[in-house]
Amino acid sequence: MNNKKFLAVGATALAVVFAAAACSDTGTGTTVATSPATTSATATSAADEAAAHNDADVMFAQMMLPHHSQAIEMSDMLLAKQDIPADVTALAEQIKAAQGPEIEQLESWLEQWGEPTAMPETGHDMPGMDEGMDGMDGMEGMEGMEMEGMMSEEDMQALSEAQGADAARLFLEQMIAHHEGAVDMAQTEIEDGQFPDAVEMARTIGDTQQQEIETMRQLLTTL
Repeated sequence: MNNKKFLAVGATALAVVFAAAACSDTGTGTTVATSPATTSATATSAADEAAAHNDADVMFAQMMLPHHSQAIEMSDMLLAKQDIPADVTALAEQIKAAQGPEIEQLESWLEQWGEPTAMPETGHDMPGMDEGMDGMDGMEGMEGMEMEGMMSEEDMQALSEAQGADAARLFLEQMIAHHEGAVDMAQTEIEDGQFPDAVEMARTIGDTQQQEIETMRQLLTTL
């Protein structure tokens, strides 16, 4: 009888051990199965947050594209001329080097957001604006801002025809006004934008172009 009792107790103990092990395996399996899903959900949430943007971001990118493009065109005009002071030539090269990559980044963001690269022209509707904007929210006052600092066709023609020191002087005067417009647009993006990288670019543009404005003012005193 004692042996039978011992065997019964032993069998019961083993059953408890196996049951505990089975519960442990099930728990572990559940944890392993849900962990990747949780990680994936967290990663998706972080990606969505990083991609979040608003109308101010779109407006900034769409306006800065032609603004940068014109600055590069003005720089190319100057660099094609003879007898331009070396410091002014170096500045034009600097502007091209900074703004070229920014144009590519702005275009990339607009594509990522599913927005058109076109911006509204004064007195005209923006091509694709209905698709890119929800109604007219955030658009008020844009017409007065959209061409801020931009050169007219007459301005560009004058720069094209100018030569030597006169061309250098005109380039600096025009680019100061052009940069001031960009700084204002950048400040608006810093205040109203939501997309972190766009806001950071706006800060870079504001700081860099303000420094260049001061440099150009100093160069004007030497011509």
